[in-house]
Amino acid sequence: MSANVPEMLDAWRMVAARRRFDGQVNLAELTRLQGLVADTEGTCTYALEFAHDDILRVSYVELSIDTALPLICQRSLQRFLLPVSMVQRLGLIRSEEEESSLPEGWEPWLVPEDGMLRPLELVEDELVLAVPVVPLSPDGEAVDQDWAPTEEEISKANPFAALAALKKQ
Repeated sequence: MSANVPEMLDAWRMVAARRRFDGQVNLAELTRLQGLVADTEGTCTYALEFAHDDILRVSYVELSIDTALPLICQRSLQRFLLPVSMVQRLGLIRSEEEESSLPEGWEPWLVPEDGMLRPLELVEDELVLAVPVVPLSPDGEAVDQDWAPTEEEISKANPFAALAALKKQ
């Protein structure tokens, strides 16, 4: 993790000071992400900007992430890099009841009672959500092959074929 981003931050003090942090982290340091990617080579550049919307009376952190996640294409079984570039606004809430006060498109982030949060936890959560369920390389070729069923498959597919033969008798 970058030296200028503390491991723990007081969310409410950062909002009051309207602080911004820029950092970089190796993918190898994000333990929950490790099971979802092909390997942990690479880095993630991120920025956290804390602020308060005076009109909506909502505190938030705007998270920007730029990285490339190494994944295995499920079509070709080859490693590829999925570019991830996102900006996510997280509404900081103290209780689940406050979630309804957030504007549409904002994700809620439940801040613990002590107000402390881990910046890398925010980054890692967003990266985990960015991994597709079925990774497909955009450069991979589509498989457009028609496979004709065999006679055996056709006969097994129709369980009433035997009844049709009896009806003819």
